[in-house]
Amino acid sequence: MRGIVMILMVTDHASEAFNADRLVVDSAFFPGWDQPFDTLQFLFRWLSHLCAPVFVFLAGSSLALSISRRVESRVSAWRIDRDLIIRGLVIIGVEVTFIDWMWFPGGLLLQVMFAIGSSFLLMIGLRRLPSVLLIVLAPALLLLGEYTFTGEFGQLSTPRRLLQGVLLDGGYFVFEFTDKALMVAYPTLPWCAIMILGFVFGRWLVDREDHRATAKKLFGLGALSLTLFAVVRGLNGSLGNLGLTRVDDSLVRWLQVSKYPPSLTFIALELGIMLLILAALFRIDHVRKAEVNRFNPVLVFGQTAFFFYVAHIFLLETAAQQMGLYMAGTLREATIAVLVALVVLYPACLLYRRVKSKYSRSLLRYF
Repeated sequence: MRGIVMILMVTDHASEAFNADRLVVDSAFFPGWDQPFDTLQFLFRWLSHLCAPVFVFLAGSSLALSISRRVESRVSAWRIDRDLIIRGLVIIGVEVTFIDWMWFPGGLLLQVMFAIGSSFLLMIGLRRLPSVLLIVLAPALLLLGEYTFTGEFGQLSTPRRLLQGVLLDGGYFVFEFTDKALMVAYPTLPWCAIMILGFVFGRWLVDREDHRATAKKLFGLGALSLTLFAVVRGLNGSLGNLGLTRVDDSLVRWLQVSKYPPSLTFIALELGIMLLILAALFRIDHVRKAEVNRFNPVLVFGQTAFFFYVAHIFLLETAAQQMGLYMAGTLREATIAVLVALVVLYPACLLYRRVKSKYSRSLLRYF
């Protein structure tokens, strides 16, 4: 599942690097979101909307499975917490240094890696809570962001507004004492809510061995999530859509949900799709009962997600600039870039997986 979304992620980032007409209309923050737009450009970006929610959800699931194994091996609670602290800080560190150097030079851009890293830090305490309480807490965090959302992207950087932006609804901030800017694209708490749901799912998976039964339950949950999306999107109110209401009844306007920050409709739609895909994957496992092909590119990309993320950004951004096509091409150039990037990254990810496995106790375990 993770490998699938890593591949989809390349489509959007290749478009960001090579496509002059890349369309970003997935927030009420952005001017012109309610104006007519190119359907193909919208759908090309929309494909990648699945990536961040699944990435964060599965990070929570992997965390639950890892903690379960470590507890069984009698690893102390302190060592588990220490590793969470280190991993969270490492992920945030890579975001605000290397990724921001590539995408937001001269400023600070908090994106999905910040959301994951900061959520890992919060999971130090949250992992100790019972699943029932976590299931109640996750939607509460999502709705809290809905109620604080203002729809104004440029804000005075008062301490209160800055804290609200980092935690709940994002924003763009310029500080009086410096010309540096801070853009919060992925506020911590709504994305942490997604990690919490993934963590609960991971706990549930620990004792599940019947893949057919698991597939049925996942299908039911996916259908429920998509039903929630359809109801809230159909009501077309501000609550649940974060101000990004439908301007007509076309399919693309139904799919145009708020990613910045994530609305209830965005999360219900993307997690619903993810659950249906997971159900299909579990069902395939049940039917085939075959040994996993370790060299399957989708599996390899999913197993080396952190390395893949950093490497593909560097590859695409550098290639576009060196070729003189940075934000100057079309979807054709972006599509070619996707295919080339995947071909180049496959052997690199294979090598990284081998090195990481060989030095499993090194700092690479945090990447």
